[in-house]
Amino acid sequence: MRLAACLGAVLGAAIVAAGAQAQISPEQARAIAGDPPFVQQSLRLVDIPAATGRAVALLNGRDLRDWETWLGYGDPSLTYLDKPGAKPLGPGGDMFKMVEIDGAPALYVNGKTWGSIVHKKNFSNYHLRLEYKWGEKRYAPRLDQPHNNGLLYHSGGVPGSVYGTWMPAVEFEIMLGSVGMVVPVGTHIGVRTSVGYDPKIIYPHRRFMIGGRTLDVAQPAWNVEAASNPERPAGAWNVIDLYVLGDRAIHVLNGVPVMEVHDLSILDRKTGKRSPLTSGRIQFQSEGAETYFRNVTLEPIAALPRIVQD
Repeated sequence: MRLAACLGAVLGAAIVAAGAQAQISPEQARAIAGDPPFVQQSLRLVDIPAATGRAVALLNGRDLRDWETWLGYGDPSLTYLDKPGAKPLGPGGDMFKMVEIDGAPALYVNGKTWGSIVHKKNFSNYHLRLEYKWGEKRYAPRLDQPHNNGLLYHSGGVPGSVYGTWMPAVEFEIMLGSVGMVVPVGTHIGVRTSVGYDPKIIYPHRRFMIGGRTLDVAQPAWNVEAASNPERPAGAWNVIDLYVLGDRAIHVLNGVPVMEVHDLSILDRKTGKRSPLTSGRIQFQSEGAETYFRNVTLEPIAALPRIVQD
């Protein structure tokens, strides 16, 4: 997802390696002042928990009867405008369907119209595993930007209440080159993690780093990039593992841990009160790129794995 003028959206954006530094505002500069330098770390996952119950397939391989769909604006370029001058398309639409690809059933996400597909059930304390790969097509307004989608977890509230398009959630970003980035989807979603300052990526120049600065992911420094990029080439299937226990989560791509978050919360902006966010629905996006998902399974767990540095 992309921020309007790099400030408006809280939903994932094109974070790509870039040598040039964009001009930032004094407010943006204050937000990242004191971040320690990012140091590349070799991370691995240990103490992987055994399932405490049977695994459940979230895709039945035939249809989408277990899911609900919502589409944003007919013109996706309106998404981040303060006054879009149009109404979201709402429930239904044809951006999501089951297809067969590479000899197996998969969820096909068209990407042309932005929106979401949300599982009907709430989940907590689980290990979610899935495979994804990119299709060939990209659509305006992201024709010149990386392929983009997202796995949104602990989703809840009103469909389309975030920019007319998404349900509030925590995002495991699925974007070419930035898979595993964390983004709070909605201004009342709280997320904390540990970061280092990486000048090679665009603002807020933050990557997940063990032993880094622990902070809230919030405006104007609206995301934290994954620690590394173990994604396979476009067209290949990648494996995502998401471990969630209460208000904590670990993001893993192709067996490599790339993010750990904690204190997932619902925020009361008036009082500053934080209420733990410990469960919710699973949500996938349609956001400008053809995407395929398959073998989406969820199994209960009673502990989180640990990320260690070699």
